[in-house]
Amino acid sequence: MSEIESRTATRTPRMLPLLSLTVAVLAAGCAQVGIGGNKSESTAAAPAPAPAAAPAAPKSKAGMNDRGEVVDSSKVEAGSGVTVKGVGGWEGEITGKPGPGSKFTKLQIGMSMRETVDLAGQPTDQGGYITGKAWIPFYFGADRHRYEMVFKGQGRLIFAGGSLGNFSGGNLIWIIHNPNERGYR
Repeated sequence: MSEIESRTATRTPRMLPLLSLTVAVLAAGCAQVGIGGNKSESTAAAPAPAPAAAPAAPKSKAGMNDRGEVVDSSKVEAGSGVTVKGVGGWEGEITGKPGPGSKFTKLQIGMSMRETVDLAGQPTDQGGYITGKAWIPFYFGADRHRYEMVFKGQGRLIFAGGSLGNFSGGNLIWIIHNPNERGYR
């Protein structure tokens, strides 16, 4: 007998218990899910589902009341408004309900910052900040920075911009209607 044949012969008896254990586990698993065997075994009555919980009372989102109106613009979170597609294929969000005579009703998601200021007027406060996308190596898309304009008695407008060094441009991506806006960030 060669050396390889003698090693194989000594391993085979040790592997048999492991092999039979594996087969037993697989057979037990197949029996539980009803694979093969008697059909009546696999159609056993399943436990009754738990009764459905009573619907929870509507919870207002951060910075908003239960009527969908913005009460604190600084606390409003993304996703609490309606997602819309606007000018140039830009996707954005509109949150809250416009007040009577609001200039924001003329605006559309995707408008440039200059066009927006021409329609809504000058903001009472404004400022920019960079987003996490600015730190992604070789990311050259939009939304590397955001620019926020606050209008007293109207709400806030958020713009997404691409180039890191230029905070003066961008496209409108979020309109936050708030007739009680203080006018400052």
